[in-house]
Parts: sequence; C-alpha cells; structure tokens
Amino acid sequence: MLAGGVSQFVPFLTRNCGIEFRGRILEIGAGTAWFSAELSKLPKVVEVLATDFSSKLLKEKAPRVFKLLKAQAAKITRMPADFHRLDFPENHFDFVVCSAALHHAVNVVVLLHEAKRVLKPGGQLVAIREPVWPLVQLRSPSAAQRKLIAAGANKHCYTLDDYREFFERAGLQLEAKRVNLSSGLKYYFNEAVNGLTHARYAFVASKRTKR
Repeated sequence: MLAGGVSQFVPFLTRNCGIEFRGRILEIGAGTAWFSAELSKLPKVVEVLATDFSSKLLKEKAPRVFKLLKAQAAKITRMPADFHRLDFPENHFDFVVCSAALHHAVNVVVLLHEAKRVLKPGGQLVAIREPVWPLVQLRSPSAAQRKLIAAGANKHCYTLDDYREFFERAGLQLEAKRVNLSSGLKYYFNEAVNGLTHARYAFVASKRTKR
C-alpha cells in the first residue's frame, strides 16, 4: 500500500469531499498507521490516536512507517483498542477515520455506533479503501480468488447498499464519493470500471449537531 501512493488520499479527501482535517483525530483499525502518519503532517491537526487490535503492528511496524512517511510522530499516540468498544468519552474527537477496517468488524453497526458516540457534534467519520462487493463482475475470478471465495473470504464484503443501511441504522447519513487517484487515460478507464463495480469509494458521515 505504501508503494501505491498513500500521500494522495488526504489531498483527495480535502479536494473532492470538502474535508478539512483538524483538532483531535482517532484512527480505528489503524494497522501500521499510515493514515495517522499522513494526517499528523497537517498543521490544523493537533493530536492523532492510532488504535488497533494488534499491539504488535502499532509497536513494531508503525514507527517504520512514520519514519518512511516523515510523520509528525510527536502528535501520534499508539494504543491497542477494540473498535467495537472504544474506551473514550462521548463527544471527544473531531474526526474518526479508518482505512480498510469496517469490513473486519463482527458487527459494522456496533462499530459505527461507537464511532458516532465518541465524535463531537458536527464531527465526521471518514472511511476509505473498503472492499465493496461489485454489482457487475467484469471478469471471471482467478483460481486464487475462487479458493478465497470458497473459504468464505467474502463473507464480510458488502455492497454499497449494505453500507448505506449500516450507516442509517447507526443514525448516520452516508455520503459515498468515488475515489480515483489515477491520471490520464487510466483515470477515465477507472471511472468507467468504478461505476460498474462499486469498487472504490470514500465513506463520509457527519454527527448531527445538537439543537
């Protein structure tokens, strides 16, 4: 993933989704925490908490990623956490973010409820790089893919409509934006493919402000 241009995601979210990252940010399912590393470099971001179920990834892998991406490591706190039960107070974060994490949840709605709980009113949940089950299969799966499917690897792969339902059940209105980080002819090809397969989206939802 690091070789695939992670530095493009935050500018895309700012430019195409109108997101201005700032304040205190929580990343759930952070893994090696590349997303936290990129966010830490933004001047209006004052603190990033990178959490993951695997303390080993956070302790051993994340520091290497921080160095590679030239993160503002002093802004980042790493701690193990279960995203089904976040040990943080209500209305605490300006943003909750994740990359390829929602589909790992045992219960996506519970995860979204927790994210909503810890967000400040008006705060935003931003989820990227979720695998979205295609409405149209453009080519037959490879032998390796067929083995994964037979083993149940797709049991937590949802359609875009599934995600809309999960967010609605959690009291969040989902805005799904197509993600296309390519340029030139590849950009137009990916636009066409993306429209057919629902393969690449950024999920953005805001917590309603109190009246």
